[in-house]
Amino acid sequence: AVKQLWGDGDHMAEIDDMMAEQEAIRGEKAKSVCDLFHDKAVRWQLITLFLVSSCMQLIGVNVVYFYAYNVFIKAGIPPDQTHYVSLGVGITEILTTVLCVSGSSAEFHSAVMCVSFQSLEMTDSFSWVPYCSVALIFIFIMCFGIGPAGVLCPLPTEIFIQSYRPAAYVFNGATNWIQLFILGLLFPFIV
Repeated sequence: AVKQLWGDGDHMAEIDDMMAEQEAIRGEKAKSVCDLFHDKAVRWQLITLFLVSSCMQLIGVNVVYFYAYNVFIKAGIPPDQTHYVSLGVGITEILTTVLCVSGSSAEFHSAVMCVSFQSLEMTDSFSWVPYCSVALIFIFIMCFGIGPAGVLCPLPTEIFIQSYRPAAYVFNGATNWIQLFILGLLFPFIV
């Protein structure tokens, strides 16, 4: 299976690591979320998972997803076309996921969002500004997909041993959705 996933080559070091982990947890049951909180051996992994999930909310992509319709209306896109532009956001996300390459573009995110929201103030001055705003939002989504988007899902697998992974995924999912809920409620007041 390893050769099928990673191709030909010497993968014995990885296989030995997997076998050693399997031997170390032989007969051990999967841990619960309560065990995850009580075991000091995984405290730093849990903190790391929480911080990465929290920082992912601060990037701003979820706000773009939540309020894309409002942003497009404010940018000057006619209401009958905003649904197509919102669909374009989803298609951009899918294409970026398919064409994803490694690398981070976090610095670029900030610049694109600043320019995009600054351009919202100029919508009355130039007729091309609304379409520029839409293009910048698409670029922002592409940069997110190329950069940090792929971090959160595989992180529990990488930093927790097998017996803690199910609980770590539950914690990760619950944390992410709670933070999305809070962000969705607070963002209009922040604006």
